Parts: sequence; C-alpha cells; structure tokens
Amino acid sequence: MIKINLKNARDKQVLKGFGTSACWWSQNVADKKTAEELSNLLYTKEGLNLNIYRYNVGGGRNEENCRVANPWRICESFFVYDDKNEDEHYHGDGYDFSKDKNAYDFMKLCLKKGNINTVILFANSPHYSFTGSGQASGSLMHHTCNLPKSNYRRFAEYFLDITEHFIEDGVPVDYISPINEPQWKWGGSYVWQEGCHYEPEEMREVFHVFAEELEKRKLGVKLYGPESGEMGGLTEEYLKLFLEDDLIMKHLGVFALHSYHEDNNAEIRRNFRKNVVEKYPNIRFDMSEWCELPCKSHTKSIKGALITARIIGWDLCLLGAESWTSWVAVNQITNRNGENYDFSDGLLSATDDFSYYYIAKRYYGFLHFSKFLSAGSVVLDIGYQPADKLSVFTFRNQDKKEIIVFVNESGAKDAEICSDSKNMSIYTTTQQRNFANDYNGKFKSRVHIKRNSITTVVLWK
Repeated sequence: MIKINLKNARDKQVLKGFGTSACWWSQNVADKKTAEELSNLLYTKEGLNLNIYRYNVGGGRNEENCRVANPWRICESFFVYDDKNEDEHYHGDGYDFSKDKNAYDFMKLCLKKGNINTVILFANSPHYSFTGSGQASGSLMHHTCNLPKSNYRRFAEYFLDITEHFIEDGVPVDYISPINEPQWKWGGSYVWQEGCHYEPEEMREVFHVFAEELEKRKLGVKLYGPESGEMGGLTEEYLKLFLEDDLIMKHLGVFALHSYHEDNNAEIRRNFRKNVVEKYPNIRFDMSEWCELPCKSHTKSIKGALITARIIGWDLCLLGAESWTSWVAVNQITNRNGENYDFSDGLLSATDDFSYYYIAKRYYGFLHFSKFLSAGSVVLDIGYQPADKLSVFTFRNQDKKEIIVFVNESGAKDAEICSDSKNMSIYTTTQQRNFANDYNGKFKSRVHIKRNSITTVVLWK
C-alpha cells in the first residue's frame, strides 16, 4: 500500500503553466477547419489547456545553397534578401510579413482562444544571409559558430525588428530567445534542420548585444535562454556567464534549459535543483523543450505517455522548473523508402499536407497535468520517494484543489490518501483508455492504480 499524506505538504515553486512549440509543422496547416481543430486540441480548456506559445522565427533559405532536404525542417523568413545581387534592404521594406503566413495565422487563431498568456519568439539560427556558411543549418565545420562577430548586431536588430512588428500587430510577445541549444555541433557534413553552434563566450556576447538593443528599444520584452540542450554539461557555465554580466541579468526574464538525454535520471534533476535552482531563488528556471529522444516509443503506445508524464513530473517536482513546454505539438508522418514513417516526437502526428492527423498517446500523458494545473498552481512536496516504478507528483491549483498524478510503470497497486478534502474525481489513461473519468463523488481514502497507467486524482473540500 502506497501512502500519500497531503496534510503536511510543503509548498514549493509556483507554476507559470505549460506550452508547446509551433515549429516545423504550423507552416503546413493551410486548411481552416484543420487549424480550428488543432487550436482547440492545444490551446483551449477543453483541450490541453496550454498557455505558453513558442513561435519559431525562421532563418530562411537560399534555394541554391540549402542542404536541408526535408521541407518540414525549413522555415520561411520575414527578412527579404536578394541572393543574386546580395542586396539586403535591412529596414522598412526589407521585411515581408506576409511570409510564413500559415504559421502566423495559426498563432493568431490560438491567441483568439483566450488561453495564452505567454508568447516566446525563438530562433534555431540567425537568418542565413548573416551566417558564415550562407545557410541556416550551421557552419560547414561542426562545433563552429556560424555567426561572425561582425553580424551579432545585425542579428539582434533583425530579431527585434520582427519582435516589434509582432507587438504592433497585437501579438503579446513576452520573451525573445535568440539561441537554441548552443552546445550541439550543428552543421558539418550532414545537416537535417536549422541550428547554430556557439561556444560559451560567444553565446554570452550575443546575449549581451541583444540586451543592449533591448535597452535602446524599450519594448517591454525579456530575454529567454540560453535553451541549453541538457541539464548537465555546459549549463552551469552558461548561467555563470550570465550572472557575470549585469546588462544581461537586467534583461533576463527566464533561464531556460531542455531536459533531453536524461529520461531515466531522477538524481540529476535533484542535484540541479539543489546546486543551481535553490541557490538562485530570484531567477526563474523553465524547462522549455523536451521529447523522448531517441524516440523509441510509438505514438500509439502507453509507454510514450508514461515516459512523457514521468518527465513532466520530474522536471516540475524534482528539477524545480516553473513551466514545462514540449517540443513539437505535431510531428511529421512522411514517406521514407516507400513506407510511411512517423517521427513520433509530437503530441499529435500528421501527414505532410495535414490531410490526416491523429492524437498521440503522449498527448494524454501531458493532459493529466495541464488540464488541472493552470498558471498560479503550486508544486507540493510530500516527501515521497519513487518505489516499484511508481512516481507520485502533488500540486495545489488556483481553485485550491489538490492534484495527485500517479505514473505507474509496473503492476497494479493501491494508494491510501490522507487529505482534508471531501470530494474526489479520478481520471485514468491506460493502453486501452484515454483520460477516462473513472470516478466523481465523495472522498475515498483508497485508490486503485492500474498497471502501466497514469492516474490523476483531483481533491477538493
């Protein structure tokens, strides 16, 4: 019997909510009916109840010099550049905001739903015309920065020109994130997406230039980053470099990192919280990108949902993240060697033209948290230690309801709950069932947790 005592729970961090990235798929949503369905699935209270929108400012491409073969991994840019004459019109008519129309229209549609309170503009790469290789997919030599120092300022001005347009058009941009996963190699002999490597000091210098431009423009937006690709490695060095730069810290809204590559490591999260998060209580730490990597779980398997739910819980309750954002909302189903290939890293899967899409199992793993935990909810520490592949995560939401999420990756178990609540609802996801409402009624102290299941218990007085 697992015992869960909520009466002595200690408050931890306040959550800012949940989100996903519109990168690599929203530019392909042309049909209005499909766009409406997807926006409802993601950004309404009837759906995932997401409140954070991560919009990709694409680096564009030179048609004759682009090495990324998959059109889903290439993003249109608002910046106009004449490749043949090398004639760039840097301001004013140098931008065409009719570009990336499907992605922009989808974002505006989601904003109309009224659930979004945070918009983040992020870039995987500077515009290709600013780079050393002339490509947004990285340098021709991996682990080499593709942005010459002479173009740091141009990159910042271009990014803030776009930000300014978004704001003037009614998009409430809160944060800008100019760098994504700076430590990875990007580029080299094989490329598959936009990306740009930065050494730690190069990363700091770019952020400093952005801080200078924010100081000038006074747009009311904050820096978000550096979107480190992992919890370990260079992440603490990135933070140290930020802390040494007063101007960056003045304009830094969030220190953001990704929790890739540690799907079975709870201890690294505990250590990061103890050694970093708790050491700097005035800094907001967000987990801004994750998917199962490598993706070994099929989208229709409960295993993918279990892993997703456990990582969300670990990142919030062990690492101390104040928000949690998945990687792509929708991944691609494409033809590979004559067969359909599902990338399997999204919350939904769709064909190239979105003539067909379906909800992945991991969507429901996410739903077990996001449905009930709006911005302002609090992580609760009850001192529970995972045992027998059962993880337990506890929260209190803004409605003063207690939320318990059980992620059970083994056989059936029973849990005994100690709470002052009088009422209870129970929701369960298994291989056969998706977020089924199993119980609504008076509080009962004993709850059955099915094998290989996610169970959310909602308690209130």
